[in-house]
Amino acid sequence: MNAKTGMSRPIPAMACEARDGFEVRRLRSPAVEVAVVPELGARVVSLKNLRTGREWMYHPGSRSRWFRNQPGDDFARGPVAGWDECLPTTAPCLWRGRSLPDHGEVWTAAWNLDEAAWERGVIKTSVRLPVSLFEFTRAIELEGNTLHADYQLLSLDSEPQEFLWTMHPLLALRPGDRLVLPGETRRRLENEPWIDSLDFGERIPACGKAFAGPLRQGWAEVFNSISQDRLALEWNAAECGTLGVWLTRGGWHGHHHLALEPANGAPDSLAIAAGEWNRCGRLAPFARKKWSVRIRLQPSA
Repeated sequence: MNAKTGMSRPIPAMACEARDGFEVRRLRSPAVEVAVVPELGARVVSLKNLRTGREWMYHPGSRSRWFRNQPGDDFARGPVAGWDECLPTTAPCLWRGRSLPDHGEVWTAAWNLDEAAWERGVIKTSVRLPVSLFEFTRAIELEGNTLHADYQLLSLDSEPQEFLWTMHPLLALRPGDRLVLPGETRRRLENEPWIDSLDFGERIPACGKAFAGPLRQGWAEVFNSISQDRLALEWNAAECGTLGVWLTRGGWHGHHHLALEPANGAPDSLAIAAGEWNRCGRLAPFARKKWSVRIRLQPSA
């Protein structure tokens, strides 16, 4: 059911398979296929435009073996692939007496799959954070060439809690890719030279990250001038008013990928975002917050 229109979405084709001992759930519309591994941090391991054949999710090798990371692992020791979620921090830090790990608590956790939602063509997964007192839920649906990701965060604490959420999709790069951003986003990125050249540092390994916010417009795109492929992210900037942009051209552990990261604050450390910058989310005791992101893949015909 589309909560915005009240109309039912067509149920996409569904498939369940196994790889390396982990269950993969797939949804497929005529235009898009998405695959999620609930046990591996609910990682989105594939997001493919079926009209053009482009796979948007980055993978460092053609057939690396999947495995479970342990809580507290360095993110670089993980698969470094696809789309995961960072919560309640991205950078490791100490906050309110809690030691928060690199890239947060949920990417190393096994999430629970809602089987009733799956029967309706929705990949709905949830997890209780092992350190912080939160329960986090994400529901993924397909509608034509659009993926809808709906989020909910529930506080399980009797005290107010701060949190940083960052969507963390690692995107595979191809020749001809360029960023398309609102003018205000470009200005707040302080005209970083690599924003206009995703070939930045390709010959001399380099990497960089910048934050834009607070924003009034919540969208960002990658457009390929050769194939006309386009990935467009859209979100409500009143809910999540920051965009992080990360690019590595071999400068970070040899990887080549781009990440467009809608977030509810900055920088990557919750300790700094909450304690110094005052740019993070806050939940009252036992309160909940909802937000959503849309991803459109074009051309769709």
